[in-house]
Amino acid sequence: MDQIMSIAPLILLVVVFYFLLIRPQRKRQQEAIQMQNSLTPGTRVMTTTGLFGTVTAIDNEDVILEIAPNIETRWVKAAIGRVVTPGEPVADEKADEADTADHDGGQGNKS
Repeated sequence: MDQIMSIAPLILLVVVFYFLLIRPQRKRQQEAIQMQNSLTPGTRVMTTTGLFGTVTAIDNEDVILEIAPNIETRWVKAAIGRVVTPGEPVADEKADEADTADHDGGQGNKS
């Protein structure tokens, strides 16, 4: 009985570690793979490095992104970080809004 009580904290630590770290990470990884496999041409995406582009073609494990008019680059599907929804402001717009708020005392007025 003494031996079981001495290893019980270790077992409890492993169980807590699993539920707080391993399980959520595995779930996020599965969601990312599902998102990458559901990409279709015309989808606006952001890569893991922060590059925005539009999917123009999918070739096995590669995705061809149009990053500017008539400029296409080839990426691996795993490099796609997230899908950008049409109503969502891009990072530059968020930074501009924050700068505007800082310069006019937080009022948001453009004079």
